Amino acid sequence: MADMRAFRDEVIRWAAGGPGETAGELAAQVGVRTAVLLEGPSDLAAVDALAARRGRDLAAEGVCVVPMGGAMSVGRYAGLLGPTGLGLRLAGLCDVREQGFYDRGLERAGASREDVFVCAADLEDELIRALGAARVEEIVETEGDLRAWRTLLRQPAHHGRPREQSLRRFLGTKKGRKIRYGHLLVEALGPDQVPAPLDGLFASLS
Repeated sequence: MADMRAFRDEVIRWAAGGPGETAGELAAQVGVRTAVLLEGPSDLAAVDALAARRGRDLAAEGVCVVPMGGAMSVGRYAGLLGPTGLGLRLAGLCDVREQGFYDRGLERAGASREDVFVCAADLEDELIRALGAARVEEIVETEGDLRAWRTLLRQPAHHGRPREQSLRRFLGTKKGRKIRYGHLLVEALGPDQVPAPLDGLFASLS
């Protein structure tokens, strides 16, 4: 039986140049109505973690969350999934430096930009500031990454740098770390600590 993951995988193949017939068939089978366009897998980890915390089954709600592999792909995905493609409602979350790609891509696809939420720097930055550097460092220690964190802090480039900036850099220094911590940091948030862009995205999906 087809599910939302199968549809998402087919969309990613379609965006990479594959045929789109199967994606269209699966869209009808799974009842997808909204596609959330994310830059990458760390954003997906955070969205999945918040959905679990809030007891929401996005797939059952007809929402497909798509990691595009970079903001420069948004025009391609918006064209395939939005008004000129499968006719899905589009939403998204992006870094402020990538907002232009989203604005132009959605405009070309004839899609609304109303439900795209912009992070001040990126989602990791939003989560670190929401929790505070001290709490994030506690999580780093719990995860067994304290030695790696202290090694980074000894580097000259991080002397005198705000702790939050160094933590953001730390999350990106090892493959897979941003994904793992995207999940962990969301799990650590208090009910009133969810960053505004992430909270806004979920509100738009209600």
